[in-house]
Amino acid sequence: MMSWTEVRPVAGATVLPEERLPWPQTLAMGLQHVVAMFGATVLAPLLMGFDPNVAVLMSGIGTLIFFFAVKGRVPSYLGSSFAFIGVVIAATGYTAPGPNANIGVALGGIIACGIVYALAGLAVTRLGTGWIERLMPPVVTGTVVAVIGLNLAAIPVKNMAPTGFDAWMQAVTFVSVALVAVYARGLTQRLLILVGLIIASVIYWALANGLGLGRPMDFSAVTAAPWFGVPRFAAPSFSLSAILLIAPVAIVLMAENLGHLKAVGAMTGRNMDAQVGPAFIGDGVATIVSGAVGGTGVTTYAENIGVMAATRVYSTLLFVVAAVAAIILGFSPKFGALIGAIPLPVMGGVSIVVFGLITVAGARIWVDNRVDFSRPENLMVAAIPLVLGTGDFTLRFGGFALGGIGTATFGAILLWALLGRGAPRR
Repeated sequence: MMSWTEVRPVAGATVLPEERLPWPQTLAMGLQHVVAMFGATVLAPLLMGFDPNVAVLMSGIGTLIFFFAVKGRVPSYLGSSFAFIGVVIAATGYTAPGPNANIGVALGGIIACGIVYALAGLAVTRLGTGWIERLMPPVVTGTVVAVIGLNLAAIPVKNMAPTGFDAWMQAVTFVSVALVAVYARGLTQRLLILVGLIIASVIYWALANGLGLGRPMDFSAVTAAPWFGVPRFAAPSFSLSAILLIAPVAIVLMAENLGHLKAVGAMTGRNMDAQVGPAFIGDGVATIVSGAVGGTGVTTYAENIGVMAATRVYSTLLFVVAAVAAIILGFSPKFGALIGAIPLPVMGGVSIVVFGLITVAGARIWVDNRVDFSRPENLMVAAIPLVLGTGDFTLRFGGFALGGIGTATFGAILLWALLGRGAPRR
C-alpha cells in the first residue's frame, strides 16, 4: 500500500499520486471532490428510482474498495454510473418519480454486471489488455456509449414534463446548466450540473410557490427528516432476462475505466497500463457490493478528473477523504429528503443535459481515436446500432425481450466481429 510524502503547496506545482499536501489542504480538497461527484451520483439513482442516500453511501464504500484494489496508486472516485439507467428502466418498467417497485431484479442484474466486470479484470491481469482492444475497438465503445444517451432521450421529454409549465421549466433548467458551463469559471464551472439545478430550482420556487404557476415545492419532508439515520437498503433478486439486459453494461464500464486511466496517465506522466486489471477488479467488486444492498452500479468519474486537471493535485489520499465524507453523508435522511424535494421538471431538464453529454462522450471516443468513417466496416458498426438503440429495436426470445440498448450493444460487438476482419486487408 502506498505511503505519501508531504509536500508544501506551491502555486502551479503538480502534486503526484504518492504525495500529499498538509492535512488542512488535504481535507479541504478531498471535500471538493465530494462536491464534484455529488450532482451526477445523486441524479442517477433518482432517474432509476433508487435511494440516493444508499447511492452516495456506496459511492464512498466503492471508492475505498477501488483504492485498496489498486493499492492506492490510481487517483479516482467511483460514483453512480449512468450506463445503467436505460437497462434498469427497461428491466423494471420504472416510471418516475418515486421508489422503484421492482428494484430487486435490477440489483440482481447489477451484481451480475459487476461479476462480469471483475472477471474481465482477472483476465486482463493474466493476459494483458490486447484482447479488450480487439473485442471493443474505439468504433464499438464509442457507439455503445452514444447509444445509451440516445436511448434515454425520450424519458425526460415524454415522462418528466406533464404540463406546459413543466416543459418551460425543463427549458429553463437546461439553459441554466448551459450558461453555467460556458460563463462560469473555476470550481463553479466544474459543478455545472449541481449549480444549474440549484438555479433552476430557485426559479421554479419563485414561479410555483410564489406566483402559483405550477405545483408548489414541498419542504415538509425535509423539515421532518432526522439528520442521521439508516438509509433504505434493498435486497436483490435474480431474473435471467434482467441479467442478460444489464450485465453487458460491463462493456461500457470497461471503456470508461480505460479512458480514465489513460487520462490520469497523461496528466501525471505515469504509465497506468499495469493498473488496468486491478482497476477493473476494484470497480467490479464495488459494483457487486453496491448492488447487494440497493445501490447503483459505480464507475470512475470524469467530474473528478476535471477537478484534478484544474488543481494539478493528484494525491490519492484526497479520495480516501472524499470517500469517508460520502459515507457520512449517506447516513443523513435529511439529505435524502432534500433531494426528493427537487421538482420533476427540473430533474427532467438536467436529464436532457446529462443524456446529451453521454451521447457526445461516445462521439468524442471516435474523434479522440481518429475513427475513419470512410471505411465501410466502421460506418456499418456505428450506423446500425445507433438506430437500433435510438429506435429501441427489440428482439424477443420466447418470454425474454432484448431492448434497444441491449440489441445495440451486442449488435456493435457482433458486427465488428463479422465485419472488422476485412479491415486489415484494405
